Amino acid sequence: MSSPRSRTITRLTIRGMTSVHAARAIFTALAGIEGVELADVGRGIATVEHDGRATEAALREAVALAGFEVAEIREERRVLPIV
Repeated sequence: MSSPRSRTITRLTIRGMTSVHAARAIFTALAGIEGVELADVGRGIATVEHDGRATEAALREAVALAGFEVAEIREERRVLPIV
């Protein structure tokens, strides 16, 4: 049986992101952060699943490099089974 592994889900609210191009740019920036396993980006929001190594500062910096600003960050920890 696999042991549980901690996961962090971080939800970002992003200012000024209204186009598909913007969503792609932010997705690409977030996907490059160490520890990120999943990034779901939509208009003005992004949900990032990671192993805890993706810090708030790293997420903010990635979004800034894509040309946008994070307005709010909410984080929740989960323990998910490894399959």
